Amino acid sequence: MKTLVFLTFLLIGTQLSSFAQADPTKWTFSVEKIAETENEYNVVFDVVLEPEWCIYAQELESEDGPIATSFNFEKADGLELLGKVEEVGDKIEGFDSMFEMNIAKYKKHVKFVQKVKIKSASTLKGYVTFMTCDNHQCLPPTDIDFAIKVE
Repeated sequence: MKTLVFLTFLLIGTQLSSFAQADPTKWTFSVEKIAETENEYNVVFDVVLEPEWCIYAQELESEDGPIATSFNFEKADGLELLGKVEEVGDKIEGFDSMFEMNIAKYKKHVKFVQKVKIKSASTLKGYVTFMTCDNHQCLPPTDIDFAIKVE
């Protein structure tokens, strides 16, 4: 009887783990002082992807394909966003047969950089939404919260 119960739990656990998908991204957040200015900083969202996985650019030709990466910032006293989030990395652009459209994506590594101006120490809060795919599958869009102290 104990063996039957054990085998049942083992089978259920195996089935559940096959549905679980590990996140193929590793995100780190940092702040870099811009040397030539007094109160301006770059907030860097650095993402490293597992081999064969990609993340999509912020601007895509259509909403009919993958989900574009987007940043959502909360209003913060003492902190002003300067411009849009910039992408730094080796962008791959072209026709994607899985989505049957032109897309822009990154593999291996990309940095997203938001320039900010501070009036007083503050925390930049919000979340980033992104989608990852490999050659066989796409994971559902994911949100990652962030709270980055800028002083």
